[in-house]
Amino acid sequence: MKIEYRIDIRKFSEKDFQKYFQLVSNEKIMSMITGRALQREEAEERYRRLLNGNKIHEAFGSFMILEKKSGCFLGYGKMVLDTENKAEAETGYMLFPEYWGRGYATEITKLLVEKAEKTGILDRVTAIIDPENTASRNVLLKNGFVSEKICDIDGLPGEILCKRLK
Repeated sequence: MKIEYRIDIRKFSEKDFQKYFQLVSNEKIMSMITGRALQREEAEERYRRLLNGNKIHEAFGSFMILEKKSGCFLGYGKMVLDTENKAEAETGYMLFPEYWGRGYATEITKLLVEKAEKTGILDRVTAIIDPENTASRNVLLKNGFVSEKICDIDGLPGEILCKRLK
């Protein structure tokens, strides 16, 4: 059964920094990701790395999430290859708060996993969340992820969930 998505994705490009910065400078969005909003200089450095990562493989990288009907920018989604284990990738997303609770995160995760799975190169996909973020945990569980472990990640509490593809 083919799913009709309400979203489109396209990779971030040089011209999209302001949209990215709107997300990562938002305290509410970043509270469950880094614990704080990013300042411009840090955001610019991360964006440079994001753009470099987008060159590695056509199917993997960081994507703008756009509402199909309106073209409105909803947020960010990623499916990034692990630098050491090319059979593994990490997924994640950020949405503006006005789009929370509307099923977009579930669609983003499903679409990115499908896109990555079609490459045939992955054994598994991981996701890292704040253990307090029950909404994101539920999104991942709905998409077939299972909790692997809870631990500190870069000094913050984290939960690693994974989905086996092979």
